[in-house]
Amino acid sequence: MILVRALASVLSWLGRQGTRAVAAVILIAIAVPPMGEILRPFLTFSIFALLTIAFMRVDLDHVREQLRQPRLVLLASGWSMLVVPAVFGGVMLLAGVDTSTPDLFLAIMLQSMASPLISAPAFAALVGLDATLVLVTLVVTTISVPFTAALFVLIYFGPEMSLAPLVLGGQLAALLGGAAVAAAIIRRVAGYARIVGRRAEVDGVNILLLYVFSAAIMENVTSGFLTTPWLMIGLTALSFVIFFVMFTATTVSFWWAGRDSALSLGFMVSQRNMGLMLGATGGALPDLTWIYFALAQFPIYLTPQMLKPVIQKLRRPSGAPSPPH
Repeated sequence: MILVRALASVLSWLGRQGTRAVAAVILIAIAVPPMGEILRPFLTFSIFALLTIAFMRVDLDHVREQLRQPRLVLLASGWSMLVVPAVFGGVMLLAGVDTSTPDLFLAIMLQSMASPLISAPAFAALVGLDATLVLVTLVVTTISVPFTAALFVLIYFGPEMSLAPLVLGGQLAALLGGAAVAAAIIRRVAGYARIVGRRAEVDGVNILLLYVFSAAIMENVTSGFLTTPWLMIGLTALSFVIFFVMFTATTVSFWWAGRDSALSLGFMVSQRNMGLMLGATGGALPDLTWIYFALAQFPIYLTPQMLKPVIQKLRRPSGAPSPPH
């Protein structure tokens, strides 16, 4: 009993660290590369567990409330799952990336086709945004991703690709469906009220799972920076550019819906769930694609801490005093 209380206390403390812990996770994963080799067999499990926790915490009442006025949710979902991959695909085809660097083309297309990060509502709350709109839109985009991803794989890569559209769609559906069933069982056994009451401990578990995922995917990042530093720097810079292009374009496009809604959707759309694509493909991706996926975790993990003061300033009415630190 004492051990259980001590573990709960540690998890609670970790969960309360918020964006600091999220940023620290990726730095620790890079600083201790041997852990990547140890934890890599648990990559798919960590993705499944993160999905399960996210579904487990869904407030169904909030989902129903938002869906009574579905216009903004449907527009945001269409933007995220149809417009974003169509625009990125078109730009890269015009630039000739598909022929000059096909593995990078695959990486960016899989990134743009992915649904938003399953922990985007939690990240949105951490930076001071209302997570309800993010949560409901996330549910819709997550349900649609097996179909939209299969569609864009067919459009951009054709049916002859080793990553067959129907196979990808089926694997995504199986991963998401399995996590949803596991979450439903946990909710039934534990009760939603108890899950909400243990929020800090659940956040702590989430952070540990994020570390497992990060360490597994970052296994070769340190050696990459030593052997091919300019390639790694260039890919890292590209991942930040893509993140902020998505964030800015979405925020500007939805400004008409209100400042808070636009910022929430911008933050959500820029947080793409590449881990979901890794889980669906079993990690069977070219080396450059895998490396880009690893480096693209930098903006995902670091921007909540970076954007928090910016978003709070944008949300603050003109002339209002800054919040105390």
